[in-house]
Formats: sequence, C-alpha cells, structure tokens
Amino acid sequence: MNAQVHPSSVVSPAARLGDDVVVGPFCVVEGDAVLGVRTVLRSHVVVGPFTEIGEDNEVYPQATLGLAPQDTKYRGSPTLLRIGARNVIREGCTLHRGTEGGGGVTAIGDDNLFMAGAHVAHDCRVGSRNVFANNATLAGHVDVGDDCTLGAFTAVHQFCRVGDHAFTGGFTVVTMDLLPYMRTSGSRDTRSYGPNTLGLQRKGFPPEVVESLKRAHRLLFRSGLGIEEALAQAEAEQGNVAAVAYLIRFIREAERGVHRG
Repeated sequence: MNAQVHPSSVVSPAARLGDDVVVGPFCVVEGDAVLGVRTVLRSHVVVGPFTEIGEDNEVYPQATLGLAPQDTKYRGSPTLLRIGARNVIREGCTLHRGTEGGGGVTAIGDDNLFMAGAHVAHDCRVGSRNVFANNATLAGHVDVGDDCTLGAFTAVHQFCRVGDHAFTGGFTVVTMDLLPYMRTSGSRDTRSYGPNTLGLQRKGFPPEVVESLKRAHRLLFRSGLGIEEALAQAEAEQGNVAAVAYLIRFIREAERGVHRG
C-alpha cells in the first residue's frame, strides 16, 4: 500500500487505503472505510465506518462522510455510504449513510461537485455530473438524476425526485418532483419556468431538442388542458424526441406531483 498519512491523523487498522491516497492533517478514518486510489483528504476530514469512496476524489476540510444518519429510527445497523469517482466535496459537506428502512445505502455517482455546506441525507441516490451549490440540502430518500444544478440553499423534501438536467435558483424550496431540463425557482410558490436553455446549449443539446422541450412545456402547463390530455397530446406530437419522452415519463411516474409552470 502506497498511501501517505499525516502523523496527526487517525486511521483505523480496519480501513483500506488504495495506492497514492493522501490523508492530510487531523483526519479520522474509521473502521471498514475504503478510500480508492489517488483520493485526497485535505485536512480535518472525518470518514465514518462502512463508507466506500472511489478513486480520484478530493475532500476538503471539515467534511464528514458516512457518519450515522440523522433519523430517530436508526438503531446503529452497519448501513453504507458509497461514493463513486472524481467527486469534489468542499468544506463542511455532510453525506450520511443509509437506514435499515430505506434500503441501507446512500449512493453518490461520479464527477459531482458538492460546494461548501452541501448536505445529502440518508438513503439518497445521487447520479453523476451534478452541481450542489453552497448549502444545497437533500432530505432523506431523495433521488437525483444526472447533470443537475441545485442552486445555493435549495432544500429538497424527502422522497422527491430530481430529473436529469434539472436546474434550481437559489433558496428554492422543493416539495414535489423537479422536472428534468427545466428551470425551477421559488421559496414557497415554487414554479417551473421552462427549459434551462443556456445550460442545455452548453451541454451540447441541439437547438431543435431545446425547442421541442419549450413546446412541450407550454403545452403541458400553459395550454389550459388537463394534465392527462396535455401529456397525451405532447406524446402524440413529440414523443419521438427522447428528451420529451423522458419528460412525459417522469411526470407520469411522479408520486408527489411535480412543480408545474
């Protein structure tokens, strides 16, 4: 094992450290934790037990990963936190393990950026290439897709879903599912304001796909049609566009409803 551990840090003998891992000053790595190759804990990082961190992650001071969930029903079972590769986890972030009743695993994908103070609660599933701005917060059992941006201080209620490429403004309160591709904002009267046009363009979405999403959004939420009729019409007119088909499927599968325009 070719890992560098600062003498002020405490690493459990049961922990497994991959090659070229760096554990900086005043860190704690508890039993059964796994740090993948080239992962760096800068300083003052706590990694709890039963935490699996993949390769090439970078974790900044005061972050805590894999500690017990903040759930009063939790009774100490060896639940898990799994983190993929190449994530950047900034100062003061908290990512908690799962619970027995929620499947036992909190799962994080690859290439995510968690800015300072971001929080991922128990039993959440977060995909890849997402950006959590400062103090963005997920309650328990939230599912986040890929390529999403949650603005600063966004708070997502438990059991909500966040669709791929969703975007929220700062201080958004999310109590229903967040539509994929759309801009959603609001502290109480939270609404969807149509596709995140600039963001989708930057990610390489063709103009015709963005225009199809705009038309679908107008039809679904501003045509005056009932939601089932609007979904059927959108599917008939543009269901051959993959992004629109995903949007329609996402709405139909929503158990908590969606934040509408």
